[in-house]
Amino acid sequence: MNDLIPPPRLAAPTAEVRESFLAGERADHLATGDPTDWLDEAYRDFGAFVAQRRGVQWRWGVPCTTFWYISGEHYLGTLIVRHRLTPELAEVGGHVGYHVVMPWRRRGHATRMLAAGLAECRGLGLERVLLTCAADNEPSRRVILANGGVHDGRTRGEDRYWITVGHGS
Repeated sequence: MNDLIPPPRLAAPTAEVRESFLAGERADHLATGDPTDWLDEAYRDFGAFVAQRRGVQWRWGVPCTTFWYISGEHYLGTLIVRHRLTPELAEVGGHVGYHVVMPWRRRGHATRMLAAGLAECRGLGLERVLLTCAADNEPSRRVILANGGVHDGRTRGEDRYWITVGHGS
């Protein structure tokens, strides 16, 4: 795929990326063998699907904001910011979760997407954020380290990393 114009950015979920969202998420889930039935709603009424993901939602027992990483009509991935931690999220999950769909992987998008997500965390007043990744997920580990992650042990097969985002910088 050619370089994208305009540059990718975090945005609220939008119907403008319908085709690439559906294609990317479906391909990812089929490749991993994960179920795709969660996409049925999106195929039926993408506008409603998007509307349910905009703004602050309550998931994992905490307020969360979902962002899509997009460039024009291209959907590249999703980043979710959990506004605070539960005891469970403090072990596995952390403040931020993200993924880039297969056609866009290995191009630095996850690193840039996480950097933009950390700015969103700072905007929420968070000073330190926790990220976790599976102990064998080397690509995610590299993304977290590139964004200033400091290793803080392993819990339940997940490596834990803290990133200081400060306030206002």
